[in-house]
Amino acid sequence: DVFEQLQHVGHKKIEFHISTEIPAVLQINSEKEEKNGKRVYLCATTEEINNTGFGRIFPAPSSNDKMETEEEDDEIPSEFISRKDLEKNRLSREEMEKYSVFKNYEPGDPNCRIYVKNLAKQVQEKDLKFIFGRYVDFQSEVERNMFDIRLMKEGRMKGQAFIGLPNEKAAAKALKEANGYVLFEKPMVVQFARSARPKQDANEGKRKK
Repeated sequence: DVFEQLQHVGHKKIEFHISTEIPAVLQINSEKEEKNGKRVYLCATTEEINNTGFGRIFPAPSSNDKMETEEEDDEIPSEFISRKDLEKNRLSREEMEKYSVFKNYEPGDPNCRIYVKNLAKQVQEKDLKFIFGRYVDFQSEVERNMFDIRLMKEGRMKGQAFIGLPNEKAAAKALKEANGYVLFEKPMVVQFARSARPKQDANEGKRKK
């Protein structure tokens, strides 16, 4: 008799409590826990800030940056160099100052073509494609056609190359990320290629004056 009563009462209690009382209690408790939790968390963060010196503030943006770079690298086919490899083998500004090829360095006027010099003898077009191909969307026929590599292997221009990219934005990014990259133990010097068009426009302006 006792067990039967408990079972019937239990079922009734379960039905009534689930539909009405328990959610209300849970909501109140959860609200209390959230408030209490926030207070505890804020206290913890202030203590950590005092003890570690902003230990919890700066990692957040850096992790976001990592996510962004990982996403960008995911979009770039594996046949091209990753941003991580570019950064690993690129000279710092202080290191660049030690090399004479970087003295009086100027990036030049932005345009869609870049000029690369100080290339090692072993460098081939495929090596430059491996590096600069990451700035081209090969699914786009227009960008594929605009991507052009001219590597000079003979004469005075030996060790230099001209690379055509889809637009100024891609060229600027390539210059920023690839300048100082060590290829075959020689750091590349990357600049915007000189264009004849601005000079012609300037001459025309002088003639008009």
